[in-house]
Amino acid sequence: MARVAVLGMGLLGSGFAEGLLSRGGTDVAVWNRTSAKTAPLVALGATAFGDVSDAVIGVERVHLVLLDDDIVDATIAEFKHALSPTTIIVDHTTTRPDRTAARAAALDAEGLEYLHAPVMMGPGAARTAKGMMLVAGPNERFARVREALAQMTGELWHVGERPDLASAYKLFGNATILSLVGVLADVMRMADAAGVDREGAMQMLSKVSLSGGAGTRGAMMVSGNFDPQFTLNVARKDLRLMLETAGAAPTPMLRALAMHMDQCIANGDGARDVAVLGNRD
Repeated sequence: MARVAVLGMGLLGSGFAEGLLSRGGTDVAVWNRTSAKTAPLVALGATAFGDVSDAVIGVERVHLVLLDDDIVDATIAEFKHALSPTTIIVDHTTTRPDRTAARAAALDAEGLEYLHAPVMMGPGAARTAKGMMLVAGPNERFARVREALAQMTGELWHVGERPDLASAYKLFGNATILSLVGVLADVMRMADAAGVDREGAMQMLSKVSLSGGAGTRGAMMVSGNFDPQFTLNVARKDLRLMLETAGAAPTPMLRALAMHMDQCIANGDGARDVAVLGNRD
């Protein structure tokens, strides 16, 4: 039976541990600085450890599901002396790219095997092996855990050997999600100010093709070709109407976008496509 350790019993870490236990065939060790969080996993068959070094003894993989870079570095420092030479550290924590690259280089120099594997999924998807897991690190190392990781996710994407690439990609994804949430909040406040019920606003948004528009504008930003389909000047006019409709209601995302548009127009980009907002210059 395979033996793994899952370190960090937040919502995502607990979801991963539950999924591993439910699928069977894996002996799961769990650890959390607040030990009470391991109790529900023990009830499902996991073995809890109070000392993180004890949790990693004899395991094939160590799955880190922690909060940030500082905690990842501190936790690895605590347990790395207890690892067997063939253990692979699989770090699912959302981290900063430059620190991820430095961590991978430092661990490689110590003869420790590390892969960064952030995910685009919530706790439910972690339990049921859905969503997406990105992995960055050496091809040979990834090949050794590919099958095991594939059982933990809906889509497994090895983005390459560059150690910080999955970290950057994860931040790209989260930036998009958080920005959409922020704009959605602005739209709801605009709807309130216009006397439109929020359910109606959501019906309209359900008919808007976000992926198509994002794909077209993203391709323009990549190529640098901003031949107009929807000029920045016209887009800025529309945004003025949005802000006037919202009135005094807080719409921080739209107001920040207006400032950026104004700067681009002042730079002479008003007749180009709105995608010029992402110009490299």
